[in-house]
Amino acid sequence: MSRTIIARYLSPWKFKREQEQQQRCQALRQRDGDNCTRCRRPLRFDLPPGHDMGPKIEAILPTSADGPQQIDNLCLCHRRCHAESVDHTAEVKERIRRKAEAELLSKSRRRRSRAA
Repeated sequence: MSRTIIARYLSPWKFKREQEQQQRCQALRQRDGDNCTRCRRPLRFDLPPGHDMGPKIEAILPTSADGPQQIDNLCLCHRRCHAESVDHTAEVKERIRRKAEAELLSKSRRRRSRAA
């Protein structure tokens, strides 16, 4: 028997949550692409669950834990990028994102100048 069939019967609620999570991830991947929204580096979808470089669905604006999250308020980022920003405000998050983006661009400029 397949592992998914066994999981479906042993814990159907967990199986349903995982299926919904995968559907959200696919929708976000189609909308946003394969890059982290924080550091702009590529996400790896082939890694095992819980890996630092794996994808994590993050809420842009905080919502209550009771209600379902709307797809417009979600984004994909690395697990390690999400863990770093747990206590940050929206202003600090934007500043960190801009700093990471500037570092990424400056590295590519340095490589071009050394090659010339």
